[in-house]
Amino acid sequence: QVQLVESGGGLVQAGGSLRLSCAASGRTFSSYAMGWFRQAPGKEREFVAAITWSGRTTYYADSVKGRFTISRDNAKNTVYLQMNSLKPEDTAVYYCAAKNLNYGLTMLEYDYWGQGTQVTVSS
Repeated sequence: QVQLVESGGGLVQAGGSLRLSCAASGRTFSSYAMGWFRQAPGKEREFVAAITWSGRTTYYADSVKGRFTISRDNAKNTVYLQMNSLKPEDTAVYYCAAKNLNYGLTMLEYDYWGQGTQVTVSS
């Protein structure tokens, strides 16, 4: 059982930065791969970034490569998404997710999901 709570969303201008945080409760955070997904109005939820149990491997959607960085601090039970050079098309609700496997991390088949945090990028 893992509970996830996202924070750090907000309103920024295009070109700005935000850092999202996802705080996990539970004893086994370090055994889960973690992912970030987003969903814009009228669109399907899409993969953004993921990181394996150890943090040695990361994955990114093509749309965010070079701009977003996922990281984790297992000692703090927290995963982060640093978002730079934000664009209006990044506007969405961002969700944190946990998966007890270290593969298939770009898919939606995660075990736990947070409630989401709104990111709005103005032009």
